[in-house]
Amino acid sequence: MTHLFKSTRTVLLGGAALALAATALNAETLRWARVADALTMDPHSQNEGPTSTFLHHVYETLVSRELDGSLAPRLATDWMIDPEDPTVWIFELREGVTFHNGNAFTAEDVVFSLERVRKESSDFKGLHANVVGAEAVDDYTVRVQMDGPSPLYPQNLTNFFIMDSDWAEENGAETPQDYAAGEEAFTVRNAMGTGPYQLASRDPEVRSVLQHFEGHWDETPEVTEIIYTPITEDATRIAALLSGEVDFVQDVPVQDIARLEQTEGITVTTGPENRTIFFAYDMGSEDLRSASVEGNPFADPLVREAMHLALDRDAIQQVVMRGQSVPGAQNVPPFVNGWDAELDAYGPPDPERARELMAEAGYADGFSVDLNCPNDRYLNDEAICQAFVGMLGQIGIDANLVSQSRSLHFPLIQNDESDFYLLGWGVPPFDSQYVFDFLVHSTEGARGGWNGSNYSDPELDAKIQSLATETDLEARDATIAEIWQQVQEDRVFLMVHNQVLAYAARDGVNVDVDPENQPSMTRVTFD
Repeated sequence: MTHLFKSTRTVLLGGAALALAATALNAETLRWARVADALTMDPHSQNEGPTSTFLHHVYETLVSRELDGSLAPRLATDWMIDPEDPTVWIFELREGVTFHNGNAFTAEDVVFSLERVRKESSDFKGLHANVVGAEAVDDYTVRVQMDGPSPLYPQNLTNFFIMDSDWAEENGAETPQDYAAGEEAFTVRNAMGTGPYQLASRDPEVRSVLQHFEGHWDETPEVTEIIYTPITEDATRIAALLSGEVDFVQDVPVQDIARLEQTEGITVTTGPENRTIFFAYDMGSEDLRSASVEGNPFADPLVREAMHLALDRDAIQQVVMRGQSVPGAQNVPPFVNGWDAELDAYGPPDPERARELMAEAGYADGFSVDLNCPNDRYLNDEAICQAFVGMLGQIGIDANLVSQSRSLHFPLIQNDESDFYLLGWGVPPFDSQYVFDFLVHSTEGARGGWNGSNYSDPELDAKIQSLATETDLEARDATIAEIWQQVQEDRVFLMVHNQVLAYAARDGVNVDVDPENQPSMTRVTFD
């Protein structure tokens, strides 16, 4: 079935007249564009939004999350705590599932994937920090042994992709690609999952084609072919939509939302995202790499407080984000367990008091330092950094903006090579423990994988670790509140805002906004 626009209408893009082409919408092929490509095809290498979004179409997880945030069966049809042992989770698996190469999906693939995702080079190992091991009871039953009662463990599995163990072993892919170290691996460009689509062709950063896997266990979606095109430049991405070259743009620039909403033939859908945008700094090292002064100014709580007072969140919302953000001070979205209205509240900026604090700390003359910022990951990320550079200048901090692609930016944080940086963080389990495990806990073992702040507090670490095995949910929530209180007092994060999503599609293409910003093309419908 095809769907035609009734007429061709002319719209303006940056002063140039572009015709919104009356090309046909194909109910089988969807042309999808966004600002960034997947960093790798390795399903356990990079815990990063665009990468996971793309891989969800090729690989599948034991459980998935519905748009309302609830868990739903995927490769697991049921899961339960062993009634005889509260430290064991039992997963009953879906029968009749095959990988794209025809291999049968069994419990051995789940056990293999669980062992693989826990290895040092995995960026998802923090989600499985309390796993001791797993065993296949039979072809469709897996027992996962935890180091203690872990009532919320299934919440961590929505981005845990299952690989074909035979395929991985045949291709020497038993270990995740070490992305931060720049490692090349077979899994960078090749994939073997059970997902609704299989990889037909891939030209990284240019174009990838996914085709519906006819052997998939679920119903056939309306979209049977996906042409995925990363388009970094905002104007080019929107022009491609308006000209009919693409059908769906996932990352609509905030400056184009109002105009697109008034453009006939285009539908814009908005909604809150489960993602915060924040600044962080190395507060644990003795010296900074890029600072103009000896020692570490960020280790001084007075300097951190001064930077907090310099940040004008409302100005960034109004000027940089054109109103398309929700400012806040607590580095967790409002719909995640642990959010607190009082901790999220913030006052107006106070540059005068900030300068006084800088002087008290011994930096009356200020200092310079590099600020690392991505320019192709978050909404107006580079512009947010530019705005904060100006604000910091008012209190004597000369921030040298180093803006680059996320493929270069993220390894700086993971390799502990940045003094000061911008980062965004989603919370797939909808629980604060995820933030603590990755961003707050000391960097050791499976935890602290994105703690570029080098923040370390042994007492706080112990509280964070206790969250995984605490079965009294009221006591657990009380511990979460205590941790957040300490994190806020120590100014571990300079939270800016929660992102607001905007999707744009040609009329006749229906795409619901996903709070995880992981839209599934299996849910897309055509009018």
